[in-house]
Amino acid sequence: MSTTNHQAQQATAAAARERLAGYRRRFDARFEAYFDSLAGNLDTPPLSRFTPRCLDLLRDLSLRGGKRLRVALLYEAARLVTDEEPAGLAEAALSIELLQTHGLVHDDIIDDAPVRRGGPSTYYAYRREFPEDPGTALGLAVLAGDLAAFLSMRILLEADAPAALKQAMLEVQLGAGAETVAGQIIDLERDFEPLPSEELLHTVTEYKSTRYSILAPLRLGLLAAGEDLAGHDERLRRYATLAGISGQMRDDYLDLFGDEHTTGKSPGSDIRSGRRSYAVRAVLAAATTAERAVLESALGDPDCTAATIDRIRGIARDHGADAGLRSAMRRYAEDAAAEASAWRPHWRAEAVSFFEGLPLWNVQRTQ
Repeated sequence: MSTTNHQAQQATAAAARERLAGYRRRFDARFEAYFDSLAGNLDTPPLSRFTPRCLDLLRDLSLRGGKRLRVALLYEAARLVTDEEPAGLAEAALSIELLQTHGLVHDDIIDDAPVRRGGPSTYYAYRREFPEDPGTALGLAVLAGDLAAFLSMRILLEADAPAALKQAMLEVQLGAGAETVAGQIIDLERDFEPLPSEELLHTVTEYKSTRYSILAPLRLGLLAAGEDLAGHDERLRRYATLAGISGQMRDDYLDLFGDEHTTGKSPGSDIRSGRRSYAVRAVLAAATTAERAVLESALGDPDCTAATIDRIRGIARDHGADAGLRSAMRRYAEDAAAEASAWRPHWRAEAVSFFEGLPLWNVQRTQ
Protein backbone atom coordinates (compact mmCIF):
# COMPACT_ATOMS: atom_id res chain seq x y z
CA MET A 1 0.00 0.00 0.00
CA SER A 2 1.37 3.44 -0.90
CA THR A 3 2.09 6.05 1.77
CA THR A 4 -0.61 8.31 0.33
CA ASN A 5 -3.28 5.58 0.45
CA HIS A 6 -2.24 4.62 3.97
CA GLN A 7 -2.50 8.22 5.14
CA ALA A 8 -5.91 8.56 3.51
CA GLN A 9 -7.11 5.40 5.26
CA GLN A 10 -5.77 6.66 8.57
CA ALA A 11 -7.61 9.97 8.16
CA THR A 12 -10.86 8.24 7.20
CA ALA A 13 -10.60 5.88 10.15
CA ALA A 14 -9.87 8.77 12.54
CA ALA A 15 -12.97 10.62 11.35
CA ALA A 16 -15.07 7.49 11.94
CA ARG A 17 -13.63 7.20 15.46
CA GLU A 18 -14.58 10.78 16.31
CA ARG A 19 -18.14 10.32 15.09
CA LEU A 20 -18.46 7.12 17.11
CA ALA A 21 -17.48 8.93 20.29
CA GLY A 22 -20.15 11.57 19.71
CA TYR A 23 -22.88 9.00 19.12
CA ARG A 24 -21.92 7.15 22.26
CA ARG A 25 -22.13 10.24 24.47
CA ARG A 26 -25.53 11.26 23.17
CA PHE A 27 -27.02 7.79 23.19
CA ASP A 28 -25.83 6.90 26.70
CA ALA A 29 -27.74 9.89 28.11
CA ARG A 30 -30.85 8.82 26.20
CA PHE A 31 -30.49 5.20 27.33
CA GLU A 32 -30.25 6.29 30.96
CA ALA A 33 -33.41 8.39 30.57
CA TYR A 34 -35.19 5.39 29.07
CA PHE A 35 -34.44 3.23 32.11
CA ASP A 36 -35.50 6.09 34.39
CA SER A 37 -38.87 6.14 32.61
CA LEU A 38 -39.55 2.41 32.95
CA ALA A 39 -40.69 2.70 36.56
CA GLY A 40 -43.59 4.85 35.44
CA ASN A 41 -44.66 3.18 32.21
CA LEU A 42 -43.97 -0.54 32.65
CA ASP A 43 -46.77 -2.44 34.37
CA THR A 44 -44.99 -4.77 36.80
CA PRO A 45 -46.34 -6.75 39.78
CA PRO A 46 -46.66 -4.26 42.68
CA LEU A 47 -45.66 -6.75 45.40
CA SER A 48 -42.64 -8.14 43.56
CA ARG A 49 -39.14 -7.56 44.90
CA PHE A 50 -37.44 -9.57 42.16
CA THR A 51 -38.81 -7.54 39.23
CA PRO A 52 -37.25 -4.19 40.26
CA ARG A 53 -33.97 -6.00 40.87
CA CYS A 54 -34.15 -7.52 37.39
CA LEU A 55 -34.63 -4.06 35.88
CA ASP A 56 -31.73 -2.72 37.95
CA LEU A 57 -29.41 -5.42 36.62
CA LEU A 58 -30.51 -4.80 33.03
CA ARG A 59 -29.94 -1.09 33.51
CA ASP A 60 -26.50 -1.67 35.01
CA LEU A 61 -25.36 -3.95 32.19
CA SER A 62 -26.84 -1.74 29.48
CA LEU A 63 -25.23 1.47 30.76
CA ARG A 64 -21.93 -0.04 31.86
CA GLY A 65 -20.16 0.24 28.54
CA GLY A 66 -20.11 -0.81 24.95
CA LYS A 67 -18.87 1.13 21.95
CA ARG A 68 -22.42 1.69 20.59
CA LEU A 69 -21.29 0.72 17.11
CA ARG A 70 -24.82 -0.40 16.27
CA VAL A 71 -26.19 3.00 17.23
CA ALA A 72 -23.62 4.72 15.04
CA LEU A 73 -24.45 2.43 12.11
CA LEU A 74 -28.15 3.21 12.55
CA TYR A 75 -27.72 6.99 12.60
CA GLU A 76 -25.20 7.01 9.78
CA ALA A 77 -27.49 4.83 7.68
CA ALA A 78 -30.19 7.49 8.06
CA ARG A 79 -27.60 10.15 7.15
CA LEU A 80 -27.05 8.36 3.85
CA VAL A 81 -30.41 9.87 2.92
CA THR A 82 -30.94 12.95 5.12
CA ASP A 83 -29.03 15.18 7.52
CA GLU A 84 -32.02 15.40 9.87
CA GLU A 85 -33.08 12.88 12.53
CA PRO A 86 -36.26 11.20 11.24
CA ALA A 87 -39.12 9.95 13.39
CA GLY A 88 -38.55 6.53 14.93
CA LEU A 89 -34.76 6.68 14.82
CA ALA A 90 -34.27 7.25 18.57
CA GLU A 91 -36.57 4.34 19.42
CA ALA A 92 -34.77 2.14 16.90
CA ALA A 93 -31.47 2.91 18.64
CA LEU A 94 -32.93 1.91 22.00
CA SER A 95 -34.35 -1.25 20.46
CA ILE A 96 -30.97 -2.22 18.99
CA GLU A 97 -29.15 -1.83 22.29
CA LEU A 98 -31.86 -3.58 24.32
CA LEU A 99 -31.58 -6.53 21.95
CA GLN A 100 -27.83 -6.42 22.49
CA THR A 101 -28.37 -6.51 26.26
CA HIS A 102 -30.59 -9.56 25.79
CA GLY A 103 -27.82 -11.26 23.81
CA LEU A 104 -25.14 -10.45 26.38
CA VAL A 105 -27.19 -11.83 29.27
CA HIS A 106 -27.85 -15.10 27.47
CA ASP A 107 -24.30 -15.38 26.09
CA ASP A 108 -22.93 -15.15 29.62
CA ILE A 109 -25.25 -17.93 30.77
CA ILE A 110 -24.18 -20.18 27.89
CA ASP A 111 -20.49 -19.38 28.42
CA ASP A 112 -20.71 -19.44 32.24
CA ALA A 113 -18.98 -16.04 32.13
CA PRO A 114 -18.51 -14.20 35.44
CA VAL A 115 -17.53 -10.82 33.98
CA ARG A 116 -19.03 -8.55 31.33
CA ARG A 117 -17.97 -5.00 30.49
CA GLY A 118 -15.74 -4.75 33.52
CA GLY A 119 -18.39 -5.86 36.02
CA PRO A 120 -20.28 -8.99 37.03
CA SER A 121 -22.42 -10.64 34.40
CA THR A 122 -26.14 -10.71 35.14
CA TYR A 123 -25.94 -14.47 35.66
CA TYR A 124 -23.14 -14.21 38.21
CA ALA A 125 -24.82 -11.30 39.97
CA TYR A 126 -27.77 -13.59 40.58
CA ARG A 127 -25.50 -16.47 41.57
CA ARG A 128 -24.00 -14.29 44.30
CA GLU A 129 -27.46 -13.30 45.50
CA PHE A 130 -28.71 -16.92 45.55
CA PRO A 131 -25.63 -18.98 46.42
CA GLU A 132 -27.73 -21.82 47.83
CA ASP A 133 -30.28 -21.83 45.02
CA PRO A 134 -28.51 -22.06 41.63
CA GLY A 135 -31.76 -22.96 39.86
CA THR A 136 -33.34 -19.66 40.89
CA ALA A 137 -30.21 -17.75 39.84
CA LEU A 138 -30.26 -19.41 36.42
CA GLY A 139 -33.98 -18.88 35.97
CA LEU A 140 -33.83 -15.20 36.89
CA ALA A 141 -30.91 -14.60 34.52
CA VAL A 142 -32.77 -16.28 31.64
CA LEU A 143 -35.86 -14.19 32.38
CA ALA A 144 -33.80 -10.99 32.57
CA GLY A 145 -32.48 -11.65 29.08
CA ASP A 146 -36.00 -12.42 27.85
CA LEU A 147 -37.32 -9.18 29.33
CA ALA A 148 -34.68 -7.14 27.53
CA ALA A 149 -35.70 -8.78 24.23
CA PHE A 150 -39.39 -8.00 24.73
CA LEU A 151 -38.60 -4.42 25.77
CA SER A 152 -36.58 -4.00 22.57
CA MET A 153 -39.69 -4.78 20.53
CA ARG A 154 -42.05 -2.80 22.76
CA ILE A 155 -40.07 0.42 22.30
CA LEU A 156 -40.61 0.25 18.54
CA LEU A 157 -44.37 0.00 18.95
CA GLU A 158 -44.28 3.08 21.21
CA ALA A 159 -42.39 5.20 18.66
CA ASP A 160 -43.96 8.45 17.52
CA ALA A 161 -43.83 7.36 13.89
CA PRO A 162 -46.22 6.21 11.16
CA ALA A 163 -47.75 2.78 11.71
CA ALA A 164 -46.28 1.40 8.48
CA LEU A 165 -42.78 2.42 9.55
CA LYS A 166 -43.17 0.86 12.98
CA GLN A 167 -44.38 -2.36 11.39
CA ALA A 168 -41.43 -2.45 8.99
CA MET A 169 -38.94 -1.79 11.82
CA LEU A 170 -40.53 -4.45 13.98
CA GLU A 171 -40.21 -6.97 11.17
CA VAL A 172 -36.49 -6.16 10.86
CA GLN A 173 -35.85 -6.56 14.58
CA LEU A 174 -37.92 -9.73 14.97
CA GLY A 175 -36.09 -11.27 12.04
CA ALA A 176 -32.72 -10.23 13.42
CA GLY A 177 -33.55 -11.63 16.85
CA ALA A 178 -34.64 -15.02 15.50
CA GLU A 179 -31.62 -15.26 13.19
CA THR A 180 -29.28 -14.43 16.07
CA VAL A 181 -30.69 -17.28 18.16
CA ALA A 182 -30.11 -19.58 15.19
CA GLY A 183 -26.57 -18.21 15.07
CA GLN A 184 -26.05 -19.04 18.72
CA ILE A 185 -27.14 -22.60 18.00
CA ILE A 186 -24.70 -23.06 15.13
CA ASP A 187 -22.03 -21.38 17.26
CA LEU A 188 -22.31 -24.27 19.71
CA GLU A 189 -22.46 -26.76 16.84
CA ARG A 190 -19.24 -25.35 15.36
CA ASP A 191 -17.21 -26.47 18.36
CA PHE A 192 -17.95 -30.12 17.61
CA GLU A 193 -15.96 -29.81 14.37
CA PRO A 194 -12.29 -30.83 14.83
CA LEU A 195 -11.21 -28.24 12.24
CA PRO A 196 -14.16 -26.07 11.20
CA SER A 197 -13.94 -24.70 7.69
CA GLU A 198 -13.63 -20.98 7.09
CA GLU A 199 -17.02 -21.16 5.37
CA LEU A 200 -18.59 -22.51 8.56
CA LEU A 201 -16.93 -19.77 10.65
CA HIS A 202 -18.23 -17.17 8.21
CA THR A 203 -21.73 -18.62 8.58
CA VAL A 204 -21.52 -18.50 12.38
CA THR A 205 -20.37 -14.90 12.19
CA GLU A 206 -23.16 -13.92 9.83
CA TYR A 207 -25.98 -15.39 11.88
CA LYS A 208 -24.66 -14.85 15.40
CA SER A 209 -23.55 -11.24 15.00
CA THR A 210 -23.52 -9.68 11.52
CA ARG A 211 -27.25 -9.77 10.86
CA TYR A 212 -28.26 -8.02 14.07
CA SER A 213 -25.13 -5.93 14.67
CA ILE A 214 -24.59 -4.50 11.19
CA LEU A 215 -27.33 -5.39 8.71
CA ALA A 216 -30.30 -4.64 10.99
CA PRO A 217 -29.03 -1.15 12.00
CA LEU A 218 -28.41 -0.33 8.32
CA ARG A 219 -31.92 -1.41 7.40
CA LEU A 220 -33.55 0.38 10.32
CA GLY A 221 -31.74 3.65 9.64
CA LEU A 222 -32.65 3.65 5.97
CA LEU A 223 -36.27 2.73 6.74
CA ALA A 224 -36.56 5.63 9.19
CA ALA A 225 -35.16 7.96 6.52
CA GLY A 226 -37.86 6.85 4.09
CA GLU A 227 -35.67 4.72 1.83
CA ASP A 228 -37.08 1.70 -0.01
CA LEU A 229 -34.81 -1.22 0.91
CA ALA A 230 -35.72 -3.38 -2.07
CA GLY A 231 -33.21 -1.80 -4.43
CA HIS A 232 -30.36 -1.65 -1.93
CA ASP A 233 -30.50 -4.82 0.16
CA GLU A 234 -27.84 -6.72 -1.79
CA ARG A 235 -25.24 -3.98 -1.35
CA LEU A 236 -26.12 -3.70 2.34
CA ARG A 237 -25.66 -7.46 2.73
CA ARG A 238 -22.29 -7.41 0.98
CA TYR A 239 -20.99 -4.63 3.20
CA ALA A 240 -22.35 -6.24 6.38
CA THR A 241 -20.82 -9.62 5.52
CA LEU A 242 -17.35 -8.23 4.81
CA ALA A 243 -17.30 -5.87 7.79
CA GLY A 244 -18.71 -8.58 10.06
CA ILE A 245 -16.06 -11.13 9.16
CA SER A 246 -13.30 -8.56 9.64
CA GLY A 247 -14.69 -7.52 13.02
CA GLN A 248 -15.06 -11.09 14.27
CA MET A 249 -11.54 -11.94 13.15
CA ARG A 250 -10.33 -8.94 15.12
CA ASP A 251 -12.21 -10.05 18.23
CA ASP A 252 -10.85 -13.58 17.94
CA TYR A 253 -7.33 -12.26 17.33
CA LEU A 254 -7.49 -10.06 20.42
CA ASP A 255 -8.78 -12.93 22.53
CA LEU A 256 -5.59 -14.90 21.88
CA PHE A 257 -2.97 -12.29 21.01
CA GLY A 258 -4.29 -9.10 22.63
CA ASP A 259 -2.56 -7.32 25.47
CA GLU A 260 -4.34 -7.87 28.79
CA HIS A 261 -3.85 -4.25 29.88
CA THR A 262 -5.51 -3.04 26.68
CA THR A 263 -8.34 -5.57 26.32
CA GLY A 264 -9.16 -5.76 30.04
CA LYS A 265 -9.11 -9.55 30.15
CA SER A 266 -6.50 -12.27 30.17
CA PRO A 267 -5.88 -13.92 26.79
CA GLY A 268 -7.22 -17.35 25.92
CA SER A 269 -10.85 -17.22 27.02
CA ASP A 270 -11.95 -18.81 23.73
CA ILE A 271 -9.54 -21.68 24.28
CA ARG A 272 -10.69 -22.22 27.86
CA SER A 273 -14.30 -22.21 26.67
CA GLY A 274 -13.56 -24.66 23.87
CA ARG A 275 -14.42 -22.24 21.06
CA ARG A 276 -12.90 -23.04 17.68
CA SER A 277 -12.66 -19.42 16.65
CA TYR A 278 -10.88 -17.90 13.67
CA ALA A 279 -7.71 -17.63 15.76
CA VAL A 280 -7.96 -21.18 17.11
CA ARG A 281 -8.62 -22.53 13.61
CA ALA A 282 -5.59 -20.66 12.27
CA VAL A 283 -3.34 -22.29 14.88
CA LEU A 284 -4.84 -25.76 14.35
CA ALA A 285 -4.39 -25.48 10.59
CA ALA A 286 -0.75 -24.37 10.83
CA ALA A 287 0.53 -26.49 13.72
CA THR A 288 2.36 -29.80 13.57
CA THR A 289 0.66 -32.92 14.91
CA ALA A 290 2.43 -32.59 18.27
CA GLU A 291 1.66 -28.88 18.51
CA ARG A 292 -1.97 -29.49 17.59
CA ALA A 293 -2.20 -31.95 20.48
CA VAL A 294 -1.15 -29.17 22.88
CA LEU A 295 -3.97 -26.96 21.69
CA GLU A 296 -6.53 -29.77 21.62
CA SER A 297 -5.75 -30.67 25.23
CA ALA A 298 -6.27 -27.03 26.27
CA LEU A 299 -9.55 -26.53 24.41
CA GLY A 300 -12.46 -26.57 26.84
CA ASP A 301 -10.23 -26.69 29.93
CA PRO A 302 -11.34 -23.84 32.23
CA ASP A 303 -8.18 -24.36 34.31
CA CYS A 304 -5.84 -24.00 31.36
CA THR A 305 -2.83 -22.08 32.69
CA ALA A 306 -1.42 -18.81 31.43
CA ALA A 307 1.78 -20.69 30.62
CA THR A 308 -0.09 -23.04 28.28
CA ILE A 309 -1.79 -20.08 26.58
CA ASP A 310 1.63 -18.48 26.13
CA ARG A 311 2.92 -21.70 24.61
CA ILE A 312 0.02 -21.77 22.15
CA ARG A 313 0.66 -18.13 21.27
CA GLY A 314 4.29 -19.07 20.60
CA ILE A 315 3.25 -21.93 18.32
CA ALA A 316 0.98 -19.55 16.42
CA ARG A 317 3.73 -16.98 15.97
CA ASP A 318 6.28 -19.61 14.91
CA HIS A 319 3.99 -20.53 12.02
CA GLY A 320 2.89 -16.97 11.24
CA ALA A 321 -0.72 -17.67 12.18
CA ASP A 322 -1.02 -14.33 13.99
CA ALA A 323 0.29 -12.37 11.01
CA GLY A 324 -1.93 -14.35 8.66
CA LEU A 325 -5.01 -13.51 10.70
CA ARG A 326 -4.09 -9.81 10.82
CA SER A 327 -3.64 -9.84 7.05
CA ALA A 328 -7.01 -11.54 6.51
CA MET A 329 -8.92 -9.15 8.77
CA ARG A 330 -7.38 -6.16 6.99
CA ARG A 331 -8.24 -7.62 3.59
CA TYR A 332 -11.89 -8.04 4.57
CA ALA A 333 -11.93 -4.53 6.04
CA GLU A 334 -10.50 -3.05 2.85
CA ASP A 335 -13.06 -4.99 0.79
CA ALA A 336 -15.84 -3.61 3.02
CA ALA A 337 -14.49 -0.09 2.56
CA ALA A 338 -14.39 -0.61 -1.21
CA GLU A 339 -18.01 -1.82 -1.14
CA ALA A 340 -19.03 1.30 0.76
CA SER A 341 -17.22 3.54 -1.72
CA ALA A 342 -19.46 2.11 -4.44
CA TRP A 343 -22.44 3.64 -2.62
CA ARG A 344 -21.48 7.18 -3.64
CA PRO A 345 -23.75 7.32 -6.70
CA HIS A 346 -26.70 6.36 -4.50
CA TRP A 347 -26.26 8.24 -1.22
CA ARG A 348 -24.78 11.29 0.50
CA ALA A 349 -20.98 11.31 0.33
CA GLU A 350 -20.38 12.43 3.92
CA ALA A 351 -22.20 9.42 5.36
CA VAL A 352 -20.63 7.07 2.82
CA SER A 353 -17.21 8.17 4.11
CA PHE A 354 -18.15 6.96 7.58
CA PHE A 355 -18.92 3.48 6.28
CA GLU A 356 -15.63 3.48 4.37
CA GLY A 357 -13.68 4.37 7.49
CA LEU A 358 -15.39 2.18 10.08
CA PRO A 359 -13.98 -1.25 9.08
CA LEU A 360 -10.48 0.22 8.77
CA TRP A 361 -10.71 1.82 12.21
CA ASN A 362 -11.94 -1.49 13.60
CA VAL A 363 -8.91 -3.46 12.43
CA GLN A 364 -6.54 -0.84 13.80
CA ARG A 365 -7.70 -1.88 17.28
CA THR A 366 -5.55 -5.00 17.34
CA GLN A 367 -2.95 -3.86 19.83
